[in-house]
Amino acid sequence: MSPFPFSRRRSAHGPGVAAVTALGLVTLVACGAGDGADSSARKGPVSITFWGWTKGTQEVVDAFNASQNDVRVKFQEIPAGNAGGYAKISNAVKAGNAPDVFNVEYPQLPDFVSRGAVQDISEQVPGDLKSRYLPQAIRMTTLGGATWALPLDIAPQTFYYRTDVFEKAKITSPPKTWDEFRADAQKIKEADPQARIATFFPDDASAFEAMAWQAGGQWFKPEKDAWKVDFLDEGTKKAAGYWQKMIDDDLVHVAPSFSQQWTASLQKGRTAGYLGASWGAGVMGSTLPDQSGKWAAAPMPTFDGSAASGMVGGSTFAVSKDSEKAEAAVRFAQWATTTEASIKARIKAGASSAYPAAPKLVPVAKSAFKSALFGDQDLYGLYSDAAKSIRPGWAWGPVMGATDGSLKDSFAKVQKGGDITTAVREAEKATTKELRKRGIKVTG
Repeated sequence: MSPFPFSRRRSAHGPGVAAVTALGLVTLVACGAGDGADSSARKGPVSITFWGWTKGTQEVVDAFNASQNDVRVKFQEIPAGNAGGYAKISNAVKAGNAPDVFNVEYPQLPDFVSRGAVQDISEQVPGDLKSRYLPQAIRMTTLGGATWALPLDIAPQTFYYRTDVFEKAKITSPPKTWDEFRADAQKIKEADPQARIATFFPDDASAFEAMAWQAGGQWFKPEKDAWKVDFLDEGTKKAAGYWQKMIDDDLVHVAPSFSQQWTASLQKGRTAGYLGASWGAGVMGSTLPDQSGKWAAAPMPTFDGSAASGMVGGSTFAVSKDSEKAEAAVRFAQWATTTEASIKARIKAGASSAYPAAPKLVPVAKSAFKSALFGDQDLYGLYSDAAKSIRPGWAWGPVMGATDGSLKDSFAKVQKGGDITTAVREAEKATTKELRKRGIKVTG
């Protein structure tokens, strides 16, 4: 099977495996259906199933169902992707009982495409619909010239920090460079031996991948008929060395992301910062209801002090391969990603601070977002600046499940004799092995 299988419209004599893969890589470099009902919907209400986990989704589904009578969405909340959601979706696809539409993040979309788990929805996504989204979001949902999903948000990196803990450590402003971040980490530890400036998440490869991206790393590059794979470029080695030393010197906690351990540390003031993304403010607001006004957000520190960001996650809506209701599914996805009513429903639920992939919805999100945790800070202005600083050149490969699985296994050992650079090297080997297993040519 081709790594990027096309719809039934594709000729059997179309591009070869490696050529299509390389084309897909180009479209992933980082920086509808019409408003009428589909043909099946015009015959009466069409019922579609939807699986997802993004905050505020139930409210979005309720608002969509209340807005029209042609399509009825039955929503099932599943664990976040890295917490088991992707395994559940993959198993459902294999069993032939997948939902019509589901959430998938940008890093995992090429993997779902390469395994033939999602449909080419190009026919349901005309140019005027694509124009409503940020170009980089469209590039990340386009592979081999085909459209495979509709983007919900983009997720530039953001540093959230607890202002009172910083003040106690006599830190007057958030760090602009990683050298300043390390110096501030030492001050926070000296002021409170149990406190740390942030946490390294061994279970979440995407957090480190964003660090490598921000530092200028480019793990996958397109060639004429292959993928070039190089996980240990200069940017990645710089990021890996930096975080390894932070761990070795006990300047950051090491704990699973969004775990009880991590949450308790935040609640007790023993974790003074969170290196997250734009969607993180909503999560933190619902996690720390008793810390109103004690947090602020800042641009991510960088190695040279110049603005730069990677992305942590960012979600899309994809249609499963066996769905016979693609038009209705895309109609829902379009509504959920491009209408004021949808973003108001999502943000007003109180747990989402998603930065919309549709630029016209950013003012709507800003107006709807309320967070006592961050006081009156203009978070969406910060996110807009961060979005502009997302480094171009990064691309997601088609076997990120294998990549992330290897990183997760190795990161679990970083406090027991393992190290990040070795973890990245092992992930490159696992990735190359999986690519070749799928018949994809690899250079490097």
